[in-house]
Amino acid sequence: MKEENINALDEIHKGAYMGMDALHFISDKIEDEKFREVLRKEYDQYHEIAKKIEEIYPKYNDNQPHKTTTMDKAMTWYGIEMKTFTDKSNSKIAELLLQGVNMGIIEGKRVLNNKNLDKEVHNIIDKYVNMQEKSVETLKKYL
Repeated sequence: MKEENINALDEIHKGAYMGMDALHFISDKIEDEKFREVLRKEYDQYHEIAKKIEEIYPKYNDNQPHKTTTMDKAMTWYGIEMKTFTDKSNSKIAELLLQGVNMGIIEGKRVLNNKNLDKEVHNIIDKYVNMQEKSVETLKKYL
């Protein structure tokens, strides 16, 4: 059971960092201040989840939880640069973010289907999935 909790926390921690990376890389392309503020709040939510995982992780493992690799960050940055080269509209940015959020929801739901997770691990992942599901609704308004 310990191994399942470690794997779950690693996956969601990495997902939270991928979300923060994407929001960081895309923030300079947003001209709409209201949209920028919405995305700042989303960044803060990812950060909160990552910090919560970092707080409980020592109960399960002496190492640090997984983060995004330099290659993951480079690929995220490159993908955003290429896909917004000619279109930096709110709609395009929302579309790109929705693609990432949907991958996060799928991963989070897959992890939640593991019935052997400790309650506190399950609750953090459930919060992550719920946050992303709310994000979908928010981002749809900008399409």
